[in-house]
Amino acid sequence: MPLPRPFVGGNWKMNLRLASAVELAEDLHAALSSQPTEPAIDAVVFPPFPYLQGVGRALGHGPPALGAQDLSAHEDGAFTGQVSAAMLDDLDARWVIVGHSERRHGLAEPQSVIRAKLIRGLEADLKVVFCVGETLAEREGGHAERTLVHQVRSGLEGLEAAWFRSIVVAYEPVWAIGTGRTAHPDDAAEAHRWIRQTLGDLYDSGLAAATRVVYGGSVTAANAAELFSRPEIDGGLVGGASLKAESFAAICRAAATRVS
Repeated sequence: MPLPRPFVGGNWKMNLRLASAVELAEDLHAALSSQPTEPAIDAVVFPPFPYLQGVGRALGHGPPALGAQDLSAHEDGAFTGQVSAAMLDDLDARWVIVGHSERRHGLAEPQSVIRAKLIRGLEADLKVVFCVGETLAEREGGHAERTLVHQVRSGLEGLEAAWFRSIVVAYEPVWAIGTGRTAHPDDAAEAHRWIRQTLGDLYDSGLAAATRVVYGGSVTAANAAELFSRPEIDGGLVGGASLKAESFAAICRAAATRVS
């Protein structure tokens, strides 16, 4: 069975200003348009909300594609500070991140809200990056697998099987987010196997094999090739290294080697 199409997402988090965000988008578009990574992979950038329109204009029709870092679980209404799926669609954002650890743990976002956001995005025909991952205490306590299985089941159980064509599961160990620490490729691959096994238990082995599972813990141009060489790892959700066009383009090239 062929490997799933690689995915590389650049999560800009709360960084940059409008001018630098547009400049980075222009540089990324030039870099990815000139290298043979498209259409071999899905490359996406996720700017802060205020810069979605400016970045989207700079990208044009891509590559990379445009995504948002979050969305509301509500369709519309009196929800101050929230952003709806329809608003993202207005800005031609085709992707959205749901359940990032900085929202799960930093903002205490419960699993029920994360699942509601996931379903809202899918119902609006957005493609969703669904994030799961254990804390350092959970890993050191021997509970990493249990944590991942619970998060996957709570978020994905009972969804329409057809929706999984629009879902990327991102394994992001909380202890490796923004710390410069990276899971050993063997440990990352094992976590991806746990996730895929859970999908197989919930649905079937075919859906589990076809669903993209990517790594999101301090991916860099230096470690991307080794991580992506593992057949269990279908790409990455990139943080700091996505803020420079050269490093993000290099990570995209590393992902493209899986299908070359």
